[in-house]
Amino acid sequence: MNIVVSDPKSGKAFSKKTEEAVFLNRAIGEEVDLGVIGMAGYKAKIVGGSDKQGFPMKKSLDGPGRKKLLLKKGVGFKTDRKGKRKRRSVRGNTVSPEIMQLNIVITKAGDKKFEDFMKADVEKPKEEDVGSAKDRLVKQSLENVGNVELAGDAKLAKGKVRK
Repeated sequence: MNIVVSDPKSGKAFSKKTEEAVFLNRAIGEEVDLGVIGMAGYKAKIVGGSDKQGFPMKKSLDGPGRKKLLLKKGVGFKTDRKGKRKRRSVRGNTVSPEIMQLNIVITKAGDKKFEDFMKADVEKPKEEDVGSAKDRLVKQSLENVGNVELAGDAKLAKGKVRK
């Protein structure tokens, strides 16, 4: 789950990825403790999110499921003229395991500055980006040149090996 934490005072936000779904069965508008994601002392309010397929959460729809609603404005539908309505799929206001992104806004700050969390998130060492799959295979092949064990495995491979 990707949690986007926003600070209304500074106007800045950062993204925090978690392996398991935190804040399950919480609804939009509820206040949660951010100690679960490593921000001790901070409290925040859930303001929205989206599921695996990108459908947004709507505060007025109770439950965790997805429904098709006739919308005229608001989350899930932007109109270009007055009076236009369309049926759009939206997710309910309850956090479920299908939610991939959760947007929260800080309501109470802790001891540590908000910018420190942003710096810690940015300074994490990133894996070396090799590029496309073809580039990764070429790099792996070049590393394996001269490896006797792999040469023996190649002879045992199914099919004929030309000399």
